[in-house]
Amino acid sequence: QVQLVESGGGLVQAGDSLRLSCAASGRTFSSYTMGWFRQAPGKEREFVAYILRSGFTTYAADSVMGRFTISRDNAKNMVFLQMNSLKPDDAAVYYCAAASKPRRHYRNRGDYDYWGQGTQVTVSS
Repeated sequence: QVQLVESGGGLVQAGDSLRLSCAASGRTFSSYTMGWFRQAPGKEREFVAYILRSGFTTYAADSVMGRFTISRDNAKNMVFLQMNSLKPDDAAVYYCAAASKPRRHYRNRGDYDYWGQGTQVTVSS
């Protein structure tokens, strides 16, 4: 089992950057694919990006591709989401998630076994 704690959210202006962090407990962090999702008020939780166990393969949603970058540090049990050129539409609660089973893709909520509590990102125009 793994516990996830996000941090780094806050209030920024459009065009600014923000880096989210997710700290994971447990000794088997490197065995999990890690993902980021977000949920805006009144909307479904949506996929943002994921990174495979080794850290060499990542995948991002079209809406954030070229602006957001996911990375991980297996030695420190951390996963990050670097968010650049933020837009008001990026405002949401951002969640970190861990997936234990091998899959072709990890773009759905049901692909993940563990979730953090979320961190709020607010973007003013």
